[in-house]
Amino acid sequence: MKREGFSVIGKPLPKIDAMSKVVGQTRFADDISLSRMLYGRMLRSPHPHATIRGINVEKALALEGVHAVITGKDLPEKFGIMPSTQDEEALAVDKVRFVGDPVAAVAAASESIAEQALGLIEVDYQPMPPVMSIEEALAQTEQAGKIHSWTRNANVQKAVSFEFGDVEGGFKGADRVFEDTFFYQGNTHLPMEQYCALAQYGPRDRLTIWSSTQTPHYVHRALAKVLAMPMSRIRVIATPVGGGFGGKTDPFSHELCAAKLSMLTGRPVKITLSREECFYVHRGRHPVKMWIRTGVKNDGTLTAMHFRSFLDGGGYSSYGLASVHYTGALQTVTYKLPAYKFEGARVFTNKPPCGPKRGHGTPQPRF
Repeated sequence: MKREGFSVIGKPLPKIDAMSKVVGQTRFADDISLSRMLYGRMLRSPHPHATIRGINVEKALALEGVHAVITGKDLPEKFGIMPSTQDEEALAVDKVRFVGDPVAAVAAASESIAEQALGLIEVDYQPMPPVMSIEEALAQTEQAGKIHSWTRNANVQKAVSFEFGDVEGGFKGADRVFEDTFFYQGNTHLPMEQYCALAQYGPRDRLTIWSSTQTPHYVHRALAKVLAMPMSRIRVIATPVGGGFGGKTDPFSHELCAAKLSMLTGRPVKITLSREECFYVHRGRHPVKMWIRTGVKNDGTLTAMHFRSFLDGGGYSSYGLASVHYTGALQTVTYKLPAYKFEGARVFTNKPPCGPKRGHGTPQPRF
């Protein structure tokens, strides 16, 4: 290829932001500080599955240096990345669905005071039997024990299927038919930068939020919905992201809570998650159980495939509707496959919710 006519291809052009990152001048979300800024922390559930019978925040509010405490009743509107699966709450209202599900948030003069205030919040939990595997989720039939009451078939969030070609004929014409079951264990993102959001509610009822997000427009939409504010009064600034890999593509509770706490206090509020909290909100790769029946000729030509996938989605929907489709829809593009049948299902379990991680839904069956 002749490169003389190109201005970009084949040219050793430096990354525009490379120098500032190399010398440490890039300002990530947690590097930003504003005058009179407060620090937020979030109280998270120690139980994987429990109803909330009551929350008492009086002792936390009485602590010197604490400016505001909020619970689920302050932000009851549900949100989510998909319009058809709005099943998350900024702070759990009636029920927690995984260890780490947030139930309260505090804004204080320092992180240490905010952390101390969390220890003064009293939450009355009624623990419920947790669902911790795909098999347990599929076997659940009692309405009272389901993770989300709106699911119709056990804890199945979504079941999908499609097929093309003569599948049975393909198996009959095969020289060999293989039938296998595989389990792909889930894994998580580990970006160097932790999740962080800084919110400032200012004059004329306007909100600005700086966040380490990969999807500022989705955060914008969620803030308007949960806070009941016109979108025209909300500005979301996506700061440089110190690694995301898909894990920062959802709107998150800490963004919503920072905004609400700033509205209540009239001061900027920053919430930076600890490394442990990052693993609670990570939206990592789904664990997937896969059953595959494959017909092949002796020369290696594929004749047909019947593929079933079961995704462990954790406690909430996230991008799950797309992920379950991707486990099957893209199984047909690596090799020529004349006949194919796919059946997939994503189930809820009492674990941190899974979502998009580097081609979500496709690495699991591809190997």
